[in-house]
Amino acid sequence: MAQLGLIGLGKMGFNMRERLRTAGHEVVGYDRNPEVTDSASLADLVSKLDAPRVVWVMVPAGDPTRQTIIELGELLAEGDLVIDGGNSKYTDDKLNAELLATKKIGYVDCGVSGGVWGKENGYGLMAGGTPADVERAMPIFDALRPEGPREEGFSHAGSVGSGHYAKMIHNGIEYGMMQAFAEGFELMEAAKVVENVPAVIKGWQRGTVVRSWLLDLLVRALDEDPELDDLEGYVEDSGEGRWTLEEAINNAVPAPVISAALFARFASRQEHSSAMRAVAALRNQFGGHAVKKAGS
Repeated sequence: MAQLGLIGLGKMGFNMRERLRTAGHEVVGYDRNPEVTDSASLADLVSKLDAPRVVWVMVPAGDPTRQTIIELGELLAEGDLVIDGGNSKYTDDKLNAELLATKKIGYVDCGVSGGVWGKENGYGLMAGGTPADVERAMPIFDALRPEGPREEGFSHAGSVGSGHYAKMIHNGIEYGMMQAFAEGFELMEAAKVVENVPAVIKGWQRGTVVRSWLLDLLVRALDEDPELDDLEGYVEDSGEGRWTLEEAINNAVPAPVISAALFARFASRQEHSSAMRAVAALRNQFGGHAVKKAGS
């Protein structure tokens, strides 16, 4: 049995705690929400753990993670280990690792995929850190990953930063896959040749080359709302798609699918797009094409 301190008990962290406990591990959690926390503060969490400690941080990327790492640096001791399992940008990992190294505290970054389904299905894990630090946390990783061969649900991607880099690329690929399914759905809906679009998409689940978990989730969504009328077509991005494109530019790697998928998300947020108003105005100017007046 392993012991773990887990900071951040939101949608992902809460389910991770439950999966770890089901596997027989001791988890002491901390969250600002008093209804789910096991500890009154970070200091209280650390006091409940036996040295050498392992603490997993599962809070929003950026300043919340950075401040948590700084506070842990003051609370933990030599020989302890911190794992950042959030969606941090990989460049932040070097700074976090260097900060903790001054206290001789280890650091591992871990990209986590699986969403709200991870509690039952397990999480895909991509870890970055020294072999010794990664091996030390392996009982935790093994409990969180899906059942089956370790190498099919867990990877030691390399040194510090590589786990979050791998997760960043994973999410960029995810953008493109989701956009392709979405465009195929819209095209079949618009053409009216296919009379039962949800049935066709459901029929792709077995035997086809596009079968996947994302397809299964689309089928689930269509079962609940066949026309998807209950949703607005507004899609946020959590940062990894943008970072992936930055890396594509920095390394001169063409990534047209991922870039188009990211820009499609931007377009989804424009209820009244200035660009498309300009396109409509130009078409009206040079060709007298029909336009739709605002408010009509």
